[in-house]
Amino acid sequence: MMLINGRQTDAIDAMDRGLAYGDGVFRTLRTQAGQPLWWPDHFARLAADCAALALDCPDETQLQREVCQVAEAGEGIAKIILTRGVGARGYAHAPGQASTRIVLSAPLPVHARPDAPVDITARWCAIRLARQPRLAGIKHLNRLENVLARAEWDDPAIFEGLLCDNSGSVIGGVMSNVFWVKAGELFTPGLHECGVAGVTRSRVLRAAAHRGMRTHIGRWLPDAILDADEVMICNSVIGVRRVAKLDDVTWPPAGWTTILNNALYENLD
Repeated sequence: MMLINGRQTDAIDAMDRGLAYGDGVFRTLRTQAGQPLWWPDHFARLAADCAALALDCPDETQLQREVCQVAEAGEGIAKIILTRGVGARGYAHAPGQASTRIVLSAPLPVHARPDAPVDITARWCAIRLARQPRLAGIKHLNRLENVLARAEWDDPAIFEGLLCDNSGSVIGGVMSNVFWVKAGELFTPGLHECGVAGVTRSRVLRAAAHRGMRTHIGRWLPDAILDADEVMICNSVIGVRRVAKLDDVTWPPAGWTTILNNALYENLD
């Protein structure tokens, strides 16, 4: 099911700035029994991304109602797309322009079901992410770097690709954020110059703090991951998954994936 500006339709104006320029933001989240999971986190992140781009953010109550309206009966996926709306040709936009609001649902994919394997295989991607602090952390609609990265492999055994920026520092996965544990302490790349600051990333950091783990956010080269005790990826659809193999490097389980994945669903306020 799909709603566009509250109406059930699948048609969008060809002059919409999301289509013309990727001028907008989005969120992807899980739903359970017709309700969005971690809704306050997702809306707060959506509102922050809208503010960063001076994009009109919809009313929270209205948006949540629409997510519930499209949600699958059991478990599923909901996606919210906000664009700057329909505008004239050219990069300039009118101040205060009303956004286009798209809310749609999809069944829970096989790889996100409760019985899906926790361990995954990953690879390093060749493409490098460009650094742009004005867009860093924002889940904006310009995702061509990720599209090109995902096109680097067609082996179904490889679940995810890991990305570095153009200085060689680790940033995250094609569709995920990355963490690793060394000597009982949690590490994740800083996202001050590029990358997406996902809701699950934020919840993992809070969950680790609740458990008294020291957390480190900074800049690291790939060797830091290769020297880890356990490597994990996360997003709002799959939760936390253990990277059992990265190219030719393998790791035995160290237990942190289970601990942090379980903690995600606790009250972290």
